[in-house]
Amino acid sequence: MKIITLTPTNETLIRHAAQLMVDAFREHWSHAWQRFEDGMEEVREMLEAERICRAAVDEEGNLLGIIGGIPQYEGRVWELHPLAVQPHLQGRGIGRALVEDFEEQVRQRGGLTITLGTDDEDNMTSLSNVDLYENMWEKIQNIRNLKGHPFGFYQKMGYVITGVVPDANGRGKPDILMSKRVE
Repeated sequence: MKIITLTPTNETLIRHAAQLMVDAFREHWSHAWQRFEDGMEEVREMLEAERICRAAVDEEGNLLGIIGGIPQYEGRVWELHPLAVQPHLQGRGIGRALVEDFEEQVRQRGGLTITLGTDDEDNMTSLSNVDLYENMWEKIQNIRNLKGHPFGFYQKMGYVITGVVPDANGRGKPDILMSKRVE
């Protein structure tokens, strides 16, 4: 496996990345990218000049996963958005490799912090379907991963929960905010 910069000229990988956006988020985030066209729009945005867009490919050039980043706060903070790995290849270190590469890309650009939002639209954590306006920080401190929510992956990568957006995806469906210092 190697990790490359996805460029606007690689139409084959762009199309595969668009389909990956639909496939990787279908099960637990059905409102994310429902159609191929939605995935294409997201990938085109990822390819904007100021952004980071990296792809993991195998020896034959097949797409394994993709990661993107958006600069904020004059490049001191980068939002990791999105991360997607082929569903049948998850759990094999591809996501970890993409995140580690992304962190290095951010460091090289002078970034200090990476932030991300990881939605809970499918009751995957103990933060879903509760009133997060009551004792929010206690609920965050005692968060439980009920169904393999990605926040557990990010915690293993050194990210910490820095907040939540209650009801971001509808009542009882929060966005979990996480960050990591990378300097």
